[in-house]
Amino acid sequence: MAKKGEARENITLVCSDCKSENYRTEKNKRNTTERLKLRRHCPKCNKTTEHVEKK
Repeated sequence: MAKKGEARENITLVCSDCKSENYRTEKNKRNTTERLKLRRHCPKCNKTTEHVEKK
């Protein structure tokens, strides 16, 4: 069974070049308090760019 008040939250990743919202994922907000930054493929730019967590 899951605990009450789960620590995971859904986030959206935004391309740092073209600012398009490409990926949705989840993170544990208790363990990772800073913004998530991942290298992902952007279909709009057609290249691998850094995607950051949206506010």
